Amino acid sequence: MNFGNDQAGRNGFIEITIIWEGEEYEIMTFPNEYRSLMMLIYDRIGPDEFGVCLGMGKCATCLVEILNSNENLMAFDRNETATLQKHEIHHPGFRLSCQLQVDENMHGVKIRII
Repeated sequence: MNFGNDQAGRNGFIEITIIWEGEEYEIMTFPNEYRSLMMLIYDRIGPDEFGVCLGMGKCATCLVEILNSNENLMAFDRNETATLQKHEIHHPGFRLSCQLQVDENMHGVKIRII
């Protein structure tokens, strides 16, 4: 398994494993197919009440845990940090999926929807 390598998989596709309610989803996508991980999860899995603020980074309903990654996925901007603090979320692996781009850095990453 490739853990967040800068090289996308077969034919430029990005392979991501997403865990939701105990089920693993192996998702293949490509760079720029979705504007964020939140939109990919919303479209391919469709959890209820997910991404309520539509990607504005304010509600934390798109919270995910990055189970394996490279450092590029762990760089927070100040808006995301403020939202996580406001909702008293302090786990270092938790991210707002609306703030994560689906690009080559996502290839091989395993994510759990909170």
